Amino acid sequence: MMISQPVARPDGGAKVTGRARYAADYFAPDLLYAVLVTAPVPAGRVTSIMVDDALADKGVVRVLTHEDMPKFGRFASPRAEPDTQMQQAEGPPAAQSFMPMQGDEIRHEGQPLAIVLGETLEAAEAGARRVALRYEFAEPELPAPPEWTAIDKAAVVPRESGFLFLEPTFTKGEVDRGLSDAAATVEAVYLQPSRHHNAMEPSATLAEWNDGELTLHDATQHVYGVRQVLAARMNVPAENVRVISRHTGGGFGGKGWIWPHQVLAAAAARIMQRPVRLALSRANAYSCLGYQPRMAQKIVLAADSSGKLTAVQQDVINLTTVSDDFVEFATEASKGLYATPAMRLSQRVERANVAMPTALRAPVEGPGTWALESAMDELAHRLGVDPLDLRLINRADTDPATGQPWSSKKLREAYEEGARLFGWRERPRKPQRDGDWLIGYGMATCTMGCFRHPTPAAEVRLHRDGTVLIRTGTQDIGTGTLTIFPQIAADVLGLPMEKIELEMGDTQLPEAGPTYGSSSTMGVGAAVLAAAEDARSQLARLANLLPDEVEMQDGKIRRRGAAGGQTIADVMSHTDIGEIVGSGSFDPAQHGKGLAMRTFGAIFMEVGVDPGLGLLRLRRAVGSYSAGRIVNPRTARSQMTGGIIWGWGMAAMEQSRHEPVLGRFLSKNLSGVAIPANADIPGDIIIHFVDEVDEHASPIGGKGIGELGATGVAAAVANAVFDATGKRIRELPITPEKLLSKDRPAEASARPG
Repeated sequence: MMISQPVARPDGGAKVTGRARYAADYFAPDLLYAVLVTAPVPAGRVTSIMVDDALADKGVVRVLTHEDMPKFGRFASPRAEPDTQMQQAEGPPAAQSFMPMQGDEIRHEGQPLAIVLGETLEAAEAGARRVALRYEFAEPELPAPPEWTAIDKAAVVPRESGFLFLEPTFTKGEVDRGLSDAAATVEAVYLQPSRHHNAMEPSATLAEWNDGELTLHDATQHVYGVRQVLAARMNVPAENVRVISRHTGGGFGGKGWIWPHQVLAAAAARIMQRPVRLALSRANAYSCLGYQPRMAQKIVLAADSSGKLTAVQQDVINLTTVSDDFVEFATEASKGLYATPAMRLSQRVERANVAMPTALRAPVEGPGTWALESAMDELAHRLGVDPLDLRLINRADTDPATGQPWSSKKLREAYEEGARLFGWRERPRKPQRDGDWLIGYGMATCTMGCFRHPTPAAEVRLHRDGTVLIRTGTQDIGTGTLTIFPQIAADVLGLPMEKIELEMGDTQLPEAGPTYGSSSTMGVGAAVLAAAEDARSQLARLANLLPDEVEMQDGKIRRRGAAGGQTIADVMSHTDIGEIVGSGSFDPAQHGKGLAMRTFGAIFMEVGVDPGLGLLRLRRAVGSYSAGRIVNPRTARSQMTGGIIWGWGMAAMEQSRHEPVLGRFLSKNLSGVAIPANADIPGDIIIHFVDEVDEHASPIGGKGIGELGATGVAAAVANAVFDATGKRIRELPITPEKLLSKDRPAEASARPG
C-alpha cells in the first residue's frame, strides 16, 4: 500500500545537486540572447527608438522594435459559467489581451518596447543600455491613495469582456432586514497591498524554429496552455508547437497563464531564423508579469444575540490595468464559509496604468479570509463570544450560497483537533508577557474552492520486467507531483517506487491539465490512477482473471485475498506482448454533480509583539485541515507548512508599493521587498489532517492542498496582535510603524470565553 505513505521525493537529489535542468539551462547551437528595453513611463506614445549606438557594440546582432514584429493573432480569455463555483475551471487564457510591440502605445511602466539580441547575454545587456527612447508623455491613470474613500470613488463595475470567472455580484435573502434586526454589527475596511510571486526562478523561454515548427523550453505551469496560446498568437497550427518544461523553479500562479515575453521570444526567433533565449531579469518579473493586485474590502457582519449571523455585506475593489479587468473574487470566501440567511456581495475594479495582475498562491479566498476572518474576530469580541465558538455557531452544513450538500466536510473535527493541539481552550485569559514581548493568540478558518481541470489522457506502460513508465504532459513546479504520481501507480500495480519512472513536461506526451489552483492531484493524479487500473485490468485478462476481482502485490497479480500469484513476467511470457499500455483520463463533469466542493481548516497562532520597537514575531502555529485523502503525508506537510509561511509573509512583511507620481513599483528586486527567511519562522509549526476521503471530488478521494494552508493566516496573525496589544490593525502588512502608531483603532483587549 503506497498511497498515504510518507514517501521521500525522488527528485530531491537532482535538485539540490544541480542536475535538474530549468528553462534557462537549455542551450541551442547559434543561440541569440534577448534582453528587453522597457517603457520608463506609465502612459504615452513612443516617437522614436534609436538603436545605432547599441548596434555599434560588439556582439549586438539586432534590435527589434514594434516595426519589426508580425501582427499577432488574437486569443480570447474565457468566461466561466456562473454556476461552476470554480469546481471545473476553464482556461488557460493569455494573461492579457494587450500585446506589447504591436504599436507605439505605452500602457504601463516596464512595458516591453524593444528587444536587443546579442551573441552573449553580456552583449545584449550592454546594448539594451544604449538604446535611446523618445516618447510623448500622456497623463496616466494612477492608483488611488490607499484608503477606502479614494479607492471607492475610482472603482467601476468590471467589463463583461474582462477576466470574469464568476458574476461580480451576488445577493441572497433580505440583507437590509438582517442588518436592522441584528443585536450586534461590525463594519470595517480591510486593506492589502499588491504582492509579487517572487519565484526562485525568473521566467525564461528558449524558442527555436525548424521548417515552420516551433519548439520552446519554457518556465511554465501549463505546457499545453503555452502551446494553445502560442499557436494562436503566431498563427500556426497547434500541432506545430512543442513546449518542454521538465522543471519549473516555483510558479505560485505567476507562470500559470501565458505572458507576452513568451510570444515575443518566439517572434524574435522566427524573425532571426536563429534560436532565441529570453530570460527575464528580476526587475522584468515585477513589470512584465502579473502580481496580486492591491485590494480594499469593506465588510459588514450582523448577528443576533446568540452569535448567529443575520447578514453579510461585502464590497471588494481590486486594482487592475487599463487594458483588462482582472477580478480578484475575494467574496467567494463569504459565499462559501458561514451559514447566513442574507448576503449582498459585490466586486469592482480600479483601472490604472499599471501592469496586468494575475492569480497568486491562494487567490480569491486568500484575500477573502483576510477580511472575513478579521471581521469575525471583531464580531466575537463585540458579542463576548470565544472566536472559535462563534465559528462553530455559524457552521454551514450545506453550501451557504447554493444550498447544495457538501461533497465532504469535516471542518468541525479540524476545529476540535486543532484547538486541542494548540491548547486554545487552555490559553491565558489575560494578556501575558515574556520579557519585553506581549504574547497574543489568534485563530481563523481556512478554506479554498476546488479548481478541477480536465486531463484528457495519461499513459501507464507496464513492461515485462516489472518496470513502469508513466507518461503525462503535466509539469513539475516543485509541489511534489514527481512523488505523488509514481505513488499512485505503484499502489495500483503493487510495485516498489524504484520500479516506477515518470516522463512529463512535454506536449508530445498525453495532454494533461495545468499545475495551478491546487488541482494536479485531483486532475492528473486521477488520470494516472485510471491508466494504472487499465493496465492492471489488461494484465488480469492475460492471466485469465476477472479484472474486478484481482489485486497486485510485490509484482504479482492474483485473485483478491488469495495467496501467491503470478509474476508480471510469467503472465506476459505466454504472449508476444512486450508491454501493456494503460490509458486513463479525468473529466470533472462526471464527478460530484450537484455537490458543493471546498477544502477547509483552522489556523491557530501565537505571536509576540515588542511594543517598544514595534516588532512582530511568530512563536508557534497549528494548522488543522479537512482536505480529503492525503496521498503523501510528507509532501502534504511540506505544502501546508509552506502555505503558513506564505501567509505569514502576507501578514507581516510583503508589499509591492506603487510610487504616487508614475505608478511604478518602488522596488523591483528582492533587496527592497521583504519576504520570510528561515530566521523569521520558528520550528514549532504543527500540521494535522482530519481522516477524510472525498470520492466525489476525484476517484483518488483527495482534494487540492497547495494553497489551503495560506488562507486564514493573515487574519489569525492580526487577531493575535489584537489579543496581545488591544490594537486592531486592518491594513497589511503589519509592520513596525503600524504597531507603534498611536492613532490606530483599538478595542478592549479582554478575551471572550
